Parts: sequence; structure tokens; C-alpha cells
Amino acid sequence: MSANFQQLANFIWSVADLLRGPYRPPQYERVMLPLTVLRRFDAVLAPSKETVLKRHAELTSKGMANIDAILNNLAKDENGTPLGFHNHSHLDFYKLKGDPDNIGRHLADYINGFSENIRKIFERFEFEKEIEKLEESNRLYQVVSQFAEIDLHPRKVDNITMGLVFEDLIRRFNESANETAGDHFTPREVIQLMVNLLLEPDTNVLTQAGVIVTICDPACGTGGMLAEAQNWIRAHNEQATVKVYGQDYNPRSYAVAASDLLIKGQKDSRVELGNTLTDDRFGDMHWFDYLLANPPFGVDWKAEKKEIDRWPNFRGYTGKLPRINDGALLFLLHMISKFADYQPGNKDLPGSRTAVVFNGSPLFAGSAGSGESDIRRWIIERDQLEAIVALPEQMFYNTGIGTFIWVVTNRKAEHRRGKIQLIDARERYTPMKRSLGNKRRYLDQAALDDITREHGAMENSKTSRVFDNTDFGYRRITVLRPLRLRFQITDEARERFLNTCPELFDALQAVQDELGTEPLLDWNQAWNSVQKVFRDLPDDIEGWAKGAKGAAQKKIFRDCFTVVDPEAAPVIDKHHKVEPLERAALFPDQTLPTDLAKDDLYTLLGLHADGKGKHIEYEPDPALKDAENIPLKEGIASYFLREVRPYVPDAWIDRETLDEQDDGIGKVGYEINFNRVFFQYQPPRPLHEIDAELAGVEQRILELLREVTQ
Repeated sequence: MSANFQQLANFIWSVADLLRGPYRPPQYERVMLPLTVLRRFDAVLAPSKETVLKRHAELTSKGMANIDAILNNLAKDENGTPLGFHNHSHLDFYKLKGDPDNIGRHLADYINGFSENIRKIFERFEFEKEIEKLEESNRLYQVVSQFAEIDLHPRKVDNITMGLVFEDLIRRFNESANETAGDHFTPREVIQLMVNLLLEPDTNVLTQAGVIVTICDPACGTGGMLAEAQNWIRAHNEQATVKVYGQDYNPRSYAVAASDLLIKGQKDSRVELGNTLTDDRFGDMHWFDYLLANPPFGVDWKAEKKEIDRWPNFRGYTGKLPRINDGALLFLLHMISKFADYQPGNKDLPGSRTAVVFNGSPLFAGSAGSGESDIRRWIIERDQLEAIVALPEQMFYNTGIGTFIWVVTNRKAEHRRGKIQLIDARERYTPMKRSLGNKRRYLDQAALDDITREHGAMENSKTSRVFDNTDFGYRRITVLRPLRLRFQITDEARERFLNTCPELFDALQAVQDELGTEPLLDWNQAWNSVQKVFRDLPDDIEGWAKGAKGAAQKKIFRDCFTVVDPEAAPVIDKHHKVEPLERAALFPDQTLPTDLAKDDLYTLLGLHADGKGKHIEYEPDPALKDAENIPLKEGIASYFLREVRPYVPDAWIDRETLDEQDDGIGKVGYEINFNRVFFQYQPPRPLHEIDAELAGVEQRILELLREVTQ
């Protein structure tokens, strides 16, 4: 069978050479794929052609309309099974070949003779335009004649072999087109790895007699992932019933995928055309066994946002959504919404598994509280993230960036519960002899097998690490440091202030007489003195205005006569008359150092005892504001004392950041950093080795120069 399949695929591929000239190689699939579909349908319909034509004539003579259902039931395969489509044209490929002068008109009439479901597919192919183009370039008859010589009758080429032929052609044309195309065609070996990760853990179930499997790809393109998943199951269990469902927004891709299903005779499967994010064509189906997809990388969902914002939730998820310029995680949320409910041991609640390809952005984009982080948190805290595999760069045809396979499920195996496995396959590539666009590397079969085994073993090694779910979570706190201002009246500052507040000339002179023009490193004392001067001003000298204007004058005064100085005293913002918080409320649900005094604990929150039963709070310096991500497994106070306080002794934790969550212990985020996990320190070479190497290079340069000058 494989030899026959390869021979057929090679022959059809060779016919594409006739298109050279009016078409560029990436455009060949616009003609070759629709004609392959037509030729297969022509051969499949041949046994019942006369029966259909006779019945069509009878029905039309009686003026009956809507006769597709009747004729679809009459069109049968060799086993007498209705095909679900028909053609009532008197033409076939041999008759088309017999009339060269009218080949274009006859081919269009032949296509219009199909049932409505087939005509819709060819409308998406936009094949009428290609017929006109081929006819204008005198290529149409040559191509059709070549296809008429291909025997695709089911007696010679069964559905499985025909499906392999079509898949091979799709792959070849996509590989050619993706040298320049914008869409991401997923390389075959990446799909194979995704299918392995998805299905291998369920081998025992999938090899049982009578098993029925449902698979969905919500961004199916031309259907490559669905086909590969079917092939895996067929190779392990020929008796399994596999139903596939796909959706894509690209009309031509949809037409190819829908044709593939018809060619394979899969009547219980469906491919739909539409935007998955806003127009779910399988809206009532939430029971798929497996889902897999390669959503567009960094897809902008601005066009869909207006509609999605009107919904009470997105596919059952009620949290924040990702940024407008990358909707990749929306596809994953959509896939999770299709999960069947799970209950161990209950066949009616079997659960689901999904594999999806992303670039690096969904792993770490967005800080705590962002849409991306909240989605990661939602998935991980529901214990649905099973594993992530980092693929080599330069694996895809139109991008060289790194990519990752996520495995997500609501039915983790017992030994995986509460765990996440990371696999680093970035260095397991084999260089390609000839690059295809940006694709310069591939995973050979040995690499695929190794990664699959590593996933199944779930062990810690150089390229595989197993973590607790909480290892990827953190609390994000804001770290503040005091504003330190130096006060000084200079000629430049005077001029700047009086240009804005000329009415305060006499008052400013009084302040200068009192404080002088030397720099003062304690703004708090300086400001107290300024306020006293203003209070003691004679009645004939105008002081601070009242209300908003006075507040503005004071702000301008400080802006003009102060500069930040690290040597200055901290600026006091508030005086707390009573203790604002009880010890137990400072860090709820956090383990606190037992030897930490209460006053020391207060200083972590920027509250400093003044020795008089009160607390001082300093004004923070906006320029020194920073943030810390504290692992969920660590206490905030302990982490701060170990990682922050030794390096910036005057820092404190912004209390507002501790109140941003219901539990009162900071904003929670999740991110997955492969580089940090798998980083291996490489010590620099000794200096004497580097010096020796540089000396050798210099010597070679001098020798080359002598050859030129002598």
C-alpha cells in the first residue's frame, strides 16, 4: 500500500510542473488539490453514476426541487454504502478530456453538477478563478488530461491509501508555500510528537476492541493534526472508530480539510468554517476525548474584542483576558471548555486531554494580575497543566523563534497530580540538508522516541524536571524606599519660584533671612522652619493662600527648593498616633520569623517607632519604587529580610500590594521560565588561555600581511 501511495503522490506532484509560468510553486496547490479531490470523487461515484443520472432525470422531469437528499442516498460505494454526495452531470474526466475546445465551460458545469455540500467546498477553493486562469494560459486541458490518466477508483486505491496520498500532497504544498506564507503550517514531526504526548499515556484504552474516539482541532488549517492523530490510532487499533472535528477561519484551508474527510469516507466527522473565538461551530459539544491545535502565534484579537467583551465570560472562564496583541491563550481556554467532565472510574465522565503549540509568550508574558498570568494561574491551580516541551528553534517554515508544546488535561494520572513536568528538547534537533524558509532543523525519529519516553517516565534528569504546581507561583509585592530631599535656596531656584508665585516675594525673603542659602539635609526640619516663618509673617506681608491655591503654592515651593540627595534624611509623610495593625494581621497565613520583634515587623511595612508610642511613615521615592516576585512556598517577611533588607536597609513593603488579594498577602502570579530551570553555568575560560589564543590570532594576521606586502 505504501509504495502505491508514494507512487501516486509523486505522479500528481509531477503534474504540477505543467503550471510553471502562470503559477509560482507556492501557488500550485490552488489547482492540484482541488483537481485531486475532483478526480477522486469522479472515481468513487463511477459505480452508481448511471443510477443517479436516471433518477435525476425522473425527478427533474416532475419538477421536483430539493432532491439532493434522494440522490445522495443513491450514490453508493462498492459496498453499497451511501456516500452522502453525488454528481448529476453527464460529464466525467474522460468526457472532459474528449472536448479540448470547451474544456473550461465543461469543467465548470461538471463541478456545478455536484450536490450542494460538495459545491460549497469548491466555492471555498475559489476554483472557478483558477479554471479561467488555466484556460487563458492554455494549461487547463493539459492538466485535466493528466488527471484523467490517474486511476483513483476505490478498487485500486482504497480510502486509507487515498487519504495518505492527499495528506502527502497537502504536506508538500504547504512546505513549499510556507517558505513565504504567513500562516503556520505545522511540520510533520512536531505533529507526531504532539500526538505521541497526547495519546501514548492512553495506549491501553485506545487499543481496546470497539473503542470510539473523538478528536477536535479548533484551528485545524488543512487538517494535518487530525489526520496524524487518526493515523496513530489506526496503527495501534484498526478496529477503533475515530471521529474528528475541525474548524478554521481560512476558506481554502477549510476546503482542503473538508475534502480530506470526504476522500477518506468519514461521514461522522465534520469540518466547519468560521472564527473559533467568536463563532464556535461546535458550541453544544463539550465532550471531546482529545484536542490539539497550533493557533496563530501572537494573533491580534482586536477585531473580536468588542463582541467578546459583551459576554459574561469567555468559554466559562471569568478572569482577565490576555492583551489585545496576543490571543493565543484564548484558544487554550476554548479547548479547555470542550473538556468532558471527569470522575475516576466513571466511563460516562472520561475527562479529556489536549496538546497545543505556542511560542514563548504564553509561558511568561504579563506580570501578576495580568490576563496572561491569571489564565496560567487558573489552569495550574485547577491542576490541569501536565507537561511542557521546549522545541528547538528554526523548526517552523516561516519563523525561527522557539516553540513549546503544552499538554493540558483534567484527568491527570495519580502520580502526576499536583505536579508539572518540563522537558528541554531544544538541543535534540538534526540540521536539514536544505532549509525550507526558516525551517533549518527537524526532530528525527530517535529524538521523537526519546522525548516521548521521557514524558512517560516523568523523572528528573538533565533535560527533564518535575515540579510542584506551586513552584511556578509567586506573590508580587511593591518595594518602596524613602524620598530623601536636600533643601537649599539658590538664585536659580528663587527665580523659578517667583516666576510662578511673585506674590510671595516678601515671604520668600523672610524664609531666606531665617534659613540662609546653605544646603540643609533634613527637609522635615527645614519645612517646619518655613511653616513657622510663614505663621510669624507681619500682617502686611502675604503668606500662603488658602485652599487649593495654597496647596499648589506649597508644592511649587518644595519642587523649586529641593533636590533628591541620598545623604539627606528621609521625608516624613505621616505620623500615626496609634498602632495601625495588630501583629497577627500584618502577614496573614504567612510563617513569620519567631525572633522578629513587633517593632521590627512594623518596619517591614514602613512604620517606624518614634519612641513616644507613635509610628512615623516616610514618603516613598517614586524613582526608587521596585517590585519583588516572592515564591509561593516562601513567607513574605522571611524573603524580604533575606533578599532585600541586607542590600537596601531603608526599604519597606507597600501595604497596598498586600491588600490586592482577598487573602491579604499580595498579588499572585504564575510564570514558567525554561531558561532559569535548565540554565547550566559555564565558567569563563582562564585569562591565560584567552591571551594565548589572541596572541595566536595576531601572529596569523601578521603572517598574512607579510605575504601581501612582500
